[in-house]
Amino acid sequence: MFTKILIANRGEIACRVIATAKKMGIATVAVYSDADKEARHVKLADEAVHIGAAPSRESYLLADKIIAACKQTGAQAVHPGYGFLSENEAFAKRCEDEGIAFIGPKAHSIAAMGDKIASKKLANEAKVNTIPGYNDAISGPEQAVEIAKGIGYPVMIKASAGGGGKGLRVAYNDKEAFEGFASCQNEARNSFGDDRIFIEKFVQEPRHIEIQVLGDSHGNVIYLNERECSIQRRHQKVIEEAPSPFISDATRKAMGEQAVALAKAVKYQSAGTVEFVVGKDQDFYFLEMNTRLQVEHPVTECITGLDLVELMIRVAAGEKLPLTQADVKRDGWAIECRINAEDPFRNFLPSTGRLVRFQPPEETMFQSDTSKKLGVRVDTGVYEGGEIPMYYDSMIAKLIVHGTDRNDAIAKMRAALNGFVIRGISSNIPFQAALLAHPKFVTGDFNTGFIAENYGKGFHAEDVPHSDPLFLVALAAFMHRRYRARASGISGQLAGHEVKVGEEFVVVTLGAEGQNQHHEVTVSDFEDKSGSSAIQVGGNSYQISSNATLGQIRVQGACNGQGFTAQVERGVGKNPLALRIAHNGTQIDALVLSPLGARLHKLMPFKAPPDLSKFLLSPMPGLLVDVAVQPGQKVQAGEKLAVIEAMKMENILFAAQDGVVGKITAGKGESLAVDQIILEFQ
Repeated sequence: MFTKILIANRGEIACRVIATAKKMGIATVAVYSDADKEARHVKLADEAVHIGAAPSRESYLLADKIIAACKQTGAQAVHPGYGFLSENEAFAKRCEDEGIAFIGPKAHSIAAMGDKIASKKLANEAKVNTIPGYNDAISGPEQAVEIAKGIGYPVMIKASAGGGGKGLRVAYNDKEAFEGFASCQNEARNSFGDDRIFIEKFVQEPRHIEIQVLGDSHGNVIYLNERECSIQRRHQKVIEEAPSPFISDATRKAMGEQAVALAKAVKYQSAGTVEFVVGKDQDFYFLEMNTRLQVEHPVTECITGLDLVELMIRVAAGEKLPLTQADVKRDGWAIECRINAEDPFRNFLPSTGRLVRFQPPEETMFQSDTSKKLGVRVDTGVYEGGEIPMYYDSMIAKLIVHGTDRNDAIAKMRAALNGFVIRGISSNIPFQAALLAHPKFVTGDFNTGFIAENYGKGFHAEDVPHSDPLFLVALAAFMHRRYRARASGISGQLAGHEVKVGEEFVVVTLGAEGQNQHHEVTVSDFEDKSGSSAIQVGGNSYQISSNATLGQIRVQGACNGQGFTAQVERGVGKNPLALRIAHNGTQIDALVLSPLGARLHKLMPFKAPPDLSKFLLSPMPGLLVDVAVQPGQKVQAGEKLAVIEAMKMENILFAAQDGVVGKITAGKGESLAVDQIILEFQ
């Protein structure tokens, strides 16, 4: 067995590998860029080596730097994680040539299956049913349009070396094919150093279901059941679960056996994933094989009780698989939510900066200890006070739950999301909460178009209807009364002007453009129960109890005998006196006033926000890659104005209305802050 391994990656996957290596008694070496010198994976590893500047093409994608770090530290093996060099045939071969074990498949397997074009050709030769498409590299956007027309729209334009949703577009017409090809090529070049593109027919209403396979150097290959990955946004997975709520045991077995046959055909060693597109009648088509560990591997670990990272390391060290196909378990139900640094209420724009607060829910099961079942697990590469840089992907953490069945897993995930505190940057937690509560998700009735169909016009606060909105009002009143009770006990108050706790309140929920709602509320404490109050609001009664410390964000307690976790803050919205209450993805800002204060508040005039329609503002921090217009140029609504690159994705800014460009205030290559002015209209 190895005594020291180097992790050629960053973020949560680097931390994940370190956790298992420590369990196995193996020393670890981290590598880091300028942007990651204070990163969590650097702190967790036994050693750390600086390998270059912040952009991945100047650090994490440099094979020479990784090899040099191995030699410098005496690392005998490299775990590539996912992304970066994990599916790079040349890097795997280089490691072999240098006498460094690559904790992954052999270079010939990566060449055959990691390359999307080569893998489709091999699958065709093996008589595996594949989706119609053009499987050779395409020279330019003009040829892409001709090929797309020949296949028939819609088509999927895809980077040969792609993964993680990078370098991928769906085109429904010639214009989208032309522009999509150029964007895919740019993203592929920046993310993978390989700009080859291919095109295939886009199967409408498909399910994305993948089979986890595991092989060793002794010819043994098994499959570890499937993962349901159909909940995707812009072809990037959002929620994954195992098993799938859709396929039958017979389909599972057929898909698994086909995946194993494909892996054996290329003498596959290590963990890998065979992805399938599954039709409504459970007909399935080989899509591609990812010759690496997947982001969503924890859900497979939960239901099988296996540590996939440990098995990868043991296989790379030459050991046989410790189990056969008959030994593979399928216990309970696991769900993973990807917690990303993006603002769902601003069209999921990237959000970078400092994590002012980062308090995940309490973990009850852990990465490297698969013996602990049924609980909550958090895989992350960040910490409170750390930075989310703009150079890499947007993932903050992976939240994983394991339940007895699917309904139990959904309930556990909703509670865990309620208790996940992230401040300083925006996250997609409200969106995840909305997905988990959607009736079609709950019943398992969805496909890869689910998000586009249900949130095609963006995500808005009203998309997360609360099952009992008056509970939020009652909780605001409950917490406010606790604040008042504490204030009333402060000594030294002016006689005759002491703080009165009171029982009669009006909760004003603050709406857009001054559209507020007033709720008359009565709050009375139970004398025999510390921290418990009876709240009357809108004809409903709520008995709420909580021992939460005032000032902490996460509030846990019980309401009418049912446990709850919510988040409560003061002074974070537009009104510094308001309480912000968040629960099950729904958020309200509420002023809790006396009846007289509420009457006076109604008389306050509404101050309209300033008109910013004459400015093009940067919606995110990022690099200004292109300004597509000139001063004096007439533009029409929908016309391209600028391109910003952030978190390895190109974001095109379009004109919202017709106009004439006035002054351009930001230049190509400039690093932009959020809401920075790029140009002005006349």
